Amino acid sequence: MASSASLSSPLHFHNPHPRFSPKPSTTLRPTTTATKPLFAIPPPLTAVADVDSATIAAIGGGSVAALAAALSLADPERRRRLQAEEVGGGDKEVVKDYFNKSGFERWKKIYGETDDVNRVQRDIRLGHSKTVENVMKMLTDEGKLEGVTVCDAGCGTGCLAIPLAKEGAIVTAADISAAMVAEAEKQAREQLQLSNRGFSGGPVMPKFEVKDLESLDGKYDTVVCLDVLIHYPQSKADAMIAHLASLAENRLLISFAPKTLYYDLLKRIGELFPGPSKATRAYLHAEADVERALKKVGWRIRKRGLTTTQFYFSRLVEAVPAK
Repeated sequence: MASSASLSSPLHFHNPHPRFSPKPSTTLRPTTTATKPLFAIPPPLTAVADVDSATIAAIGGGSVAALAAALSLADPERRRRLQAEEVGGGDKEVVKDYFNKSGFERWKKIYGETDDVNRVQRDIRLGHSKTVENVMKMLTDEGKLEGVTVCDAGCGTGCLAIPLAKEGAIVTAADISAAMVAEAEKQAREQLQLSNRGFSGGPVMPKFEVKDLESLDGKYDTVVCLDVLIHYPQSKADAMIAHLASLAENRLLISFAPKTLYYDLLKRIGELFPGPSKATRAYLHAEADVERALKKVGWRIRKRGLTTTQFYFSRLVEAVPAK
């Protein structure tokens, strides 16, 4: 998804630390895929790369350490500066440019139903669909969505906005990419014409807008922001979380790429292999930092979820106003 897109890499890694689970307090246990211990950097962890699977698959603990030392020989910051200069701006402009051009075509396939995807892309599709499934479960656990106002902040191709509308929610969906928004609207018109869930008048067509997160306004019962924090460093993520919370009256759902020492190292290694595709900068976030940012604006985490497949890894939290 443009500003909500999780960015993937087909760089495969053996994971010596397969201990990832939601915290024990008020935890939603999302459906996950049983996998072998082979892991890749999850979609939100690095930029899209075209490195063959076998290139990195055999890296072990010692090799990871050795390869990490090679980071000093690379200059990912210089590569990022050149990207920004090409599009005449910073991270936001790079993201917008990517998801209106090559990134749009790539992620349209991943989020779609075409068979024209490779094994990694198919697995990412599965992981992302499970995150959407877990969001829908969190929301419907509280009751029917008919008439509930929802803001899908960073809607991509409509993977969440459309299911929400089918359940009767009144959806406002926005994305920084005009190409993504156009595709989402197209998909919504096709799918919602075929859907009749029996509530009064049938589903309402979502209102789609081309906007970055900073430009979102209004008030909604629920705000959902999936895999967008990947584009924000923590210094800016705090302000973005505060802004999203200001739009929500009752619930705020956010998914993000969790930051751990191990995955931070893998992201750094991935930067050594950007491939021919240009990449957007990817930021990981510690769950404690996200929780702190929510507490600062008077919100608390009520539910936590985790979705993992071989090539997708995403933490999901549901926050509500602190009483």
